[in-house]
Amino acid sequence: MGDLLIGHDAKRITSHAIMLSPVRVALRCKRPHRCKRHCRREELMVRFGHIAGDRMLDLVNTVAWRLGGPERVEALKTFADIVEWCTESGLMSTGEAATLRDLASRDGARAEREREQIIEARERAYRALFDDDPEAAAGLASMYRAAIATADLVRTGDRWQWQDRDTDLRLPRDRIVRGLVALTQRDDLDRLHQCEDAKCGWVYLDTSPRRNRRWCNTKDCGDRNRARAYYARQKAKGHQP
Repeated sequence: MGDLLIGHDAKRITSHAIMLSPVRVALRCKRPHRCKRHCRREELMVRFGHIAGDRMLDLVNTVAWRLGGPERVEALKTFADIVEWCTESGLMSTGEAATLRDLASRDGARAEREREQIIEARERAYRALFDDDPEAAAGLASMYRAAIATADLVRTGDRWQWQDRDTDLRLPRDRIVRGLVALTQRDDLDRLHQCEDAKCGWVYLDTSPRRNRRWCNTKDCGDRNRARAYYARQKAKGHQP
């Protein structure tokens, strides 16, 4: 399944708030000259942030205020959250999601173990990418070997892709792990950047022409830090003799 495409209106939404409550945004407009009418018609509810340029980096961003210590907020608190993120991000179909919700209702303990392993995979990918942690990379590689053991490599159209043999509770973990390893193999990771807010910690691919994107969201962390800098300058002026 393809990636979910989030439109220009999403840039106006507070990025960290997306994870905590559903927000209505428009799909990317294919007819910009008719944007307002078109975007109003093609709307959907999204709960998570999609600002990173790769859905696996969006997964890393399912932690708000990653660097904020006690302010850190985990968005994937239940297996249902995992399923919702996967569906919203185009990683599974709505039919698969319905099957997984049913399976989780029958075996909540196993569903929780799967959630914990997905969180571990996410954090291993983060540490490998941003801390250059070899142990985290080795752990992710081990999870990858298990993930490909449950799938077949099949040709679909003009490309090859993994096809899972069964729809069971490990399905989200396997697809996420394979996606995280694919992320580490991108050839544009020199554009990988972390929001320069002191507490945010969200990550993204900086695709700006000058590679000077500083914030995960200019309307959120960008505005807040510019305001903080402005007030600091004003305060400094007030103390000048």
